[in-house]
Amino acid sequence: MNIWIVNHYAIPPSMGGLVRHYYFSKYLREKGHNVKIFTSSKIHNTDINMIKDKSLYKEELMDNVEYTFVRSKNYSGNGIDRIMNMADLPFKMWKAMKIFWKKEKPDVIYTSSPDLFVAFFALLFGKFHKVPVVVEVRDLWPESIVVYNRMSRKNPIIQILYQLEKWIYKKADRLIFTMEGGKDYICEKKWDKKIDLQKVFHINNGIDLEEFEHNLNEFKVDDSELEDEANFKVVYTGSIRMVNHLQTLIDVADILKKEGKNNIRIIIYGEGTEREKLEKQCKDKKLNVFFRGRVEKKYIPYIVSKANLNLINVKNSSLIKYGGSWNKLFEYMAGGKPILSNLPGNYDLIKEYNLGISETFANAQEYAKQIVKIAELNEKNYREMCDNAKRTSLLFDYKKHTNDLEKIFIQLLNN
Repeated sequence: MNIWIVNHYAIPPSMGGLVRHYYFSKYLREKGHNVKIFTSSKIHNTDINMIKDKSLYKEELMDNVEYTFVRSKNYSGNGIDRIMNMADLPFKMWKAMKIFWKKEKPDVIYTSSPDLFVAFFALLFGKFHKVPVVVEVRDLWPESIVVYNRMSRKNPIIQILYQLEKWIYKKADRLIFTMEGGKDYICEKKWDKKIDLQKVFHINNGIDLEEFEHNLNEFKVDDSELEDEANFKVVYTGSIRMVNHLQTLIDVADILKKEGKNNIRIIIYGEGTEREKLEKQCKDKKLNVFFRGRVEKKYIPYIVSKANLNLINVKNSSLIKYGGSWNKLFEYMAGGKPILSNLPGNYDLIKEYNLGISETFANAQEYAKQIVKIAELNEKNYREMCDNAKRTSLLFDYKKHTNDLEKIFIQLLNN
């Protein structure tokens, strides 16, 4: 098959962390398929733009995967410049795809949201050229705008975006949700009479276990706290922003100190706008919390494997009822240590496979109590959680996910 992957934010592993389509491309190519990734030249969350002249596109082999970077406007943050980037890129993406269409036509177009606009144009392109289009939903957009930015669902712009979302879902030849409750979402919107639920599939985010094991053995960090076998090490990896709600974790550390649990150490790997404020609190109160800054993705396997407990700490969101799909969850699984999450929901993998604890904590005292509970587990129960995590990671290996994706493509083309 000739497969086009069209995604605004398909960032190569060496430049960021949004690598789902990199792994799909890698393993589809190993299975003998031709894969081309179309993505923005402006690399999200960096100052990098892959195109510095007026060229429409730039082809480049990165991390052994073929990327076609399409020229797009620079931006920083989430202001007007990013909106202009999102509005401008779809038109240029269409022009680039049109050029490549004349060279080698795709058998299937696989596009991913968010960005609804790029997905919309990719779907239009496929319909115009009679190519089947698979639309992937990685974020319920604009629903997430309503939830996180507290915008009214009655806002005229939001209403237009909902109609665009509905049209995309209706016209797509196949729909893939990364969250397991995709069908629930469609039914709650009362769109199921217009959208055929038989064409809706679920492929979660995952982990490349082959790469994980390689990085675990090859890339280690020099961290005395992480290496200290005498202490119980609680590790958080990820952004340090308001949405991650790490103030609660600092409050937990304060309680642990007051209770004399000095052997429990919290180690935070990541960066963000809240780091400076939270780090100062920890220093002022002499808490056992250690901020290590951002590390390259290749070091994460070693870090999460050396932890005694890995944390998912996020702000409460009603979207969790459709299922969680955090990339770090699968890294934690592969690390083979218990996982604690402060945001349980429907389709909760931590509960389903007994990987640790997933609860809503009424306060920091309750949160601290659950950390202590895992720290004081007997060897048998602790080892069971570790083994469950390692075993469950096999279900979410990107090699397996790629087989599932290939089956969807083949079924679609056969029909």
